[in-house]
Amino acid sequence: MGWRLMSDLNILRELIRKEALVEIEEGYYGRKKVKLHERERADNDSYTVEIQQIPPDSVVIKTDKFPPPREIFNDIKGVCKRADFVIITHTTIKQKPKNLIIFIELKRGKTDLEASIIQQLKGAQCVIAYCRSIGQEFWQQQNFLNPDEYESRFVSIRNISVNKKTTIKPNPDGVHNRPEYMLKINSPNYLEFKRLIAG
Repeated sequence: MGWRLMSDLNILRELIRKEALVEIEEGYYGRKKVKLHERERADNDSYTVEIQQIPPDSVVIKTDKFPPPREIFNDIKGVCKRADFVIITHTTIKQKPKNLIIFIELKRGKTDLEASIIQQLKGAQCVIAYCRSIGQEFWQQQNFLNPDEYESRFVSIRNISVNKKTTIKPNPDGVHNRPEYMLKINSPNYLEFKRLIAG
């Protein structure tokens, strides 16, 4: 892993409050895992998705901790929405090392409109763009989270806690590198990290 990514991760760990970071835990055989936990606002219910074999040098941000900017923006076109989580990490895809930013939206059911999920994924992109600007200006690191050095992935995880076989629906046009091309995962009990990034 290059020093550039490590520098980015260190800045993120300084910048982001502990309450908005998700802890990387010990998994089986010394491998790492992370539990993405979300609480329903309406009925105060909660659900969790476990991501196994996550790279140990990762930062996981609970991006919906960022408050909706309704005091500044009109709530139109979904501009005040954010997806639930972002994982910033380094891994190997098809024997090539890559820096990745993975945007994840969790849904307990499957009734949400796809257009709304796309807006949430775009909103999380904006949170990361804001972090990028802060790192560039306040840490004076002009290459912080440089989009030329990272690839993006967009994932919707639905029907959580439903006792069914996990299904993964990739985008037929190729890699899920735009919100409109999100990878759709249904009914997961747990996931291996590599399932989030294929392509």
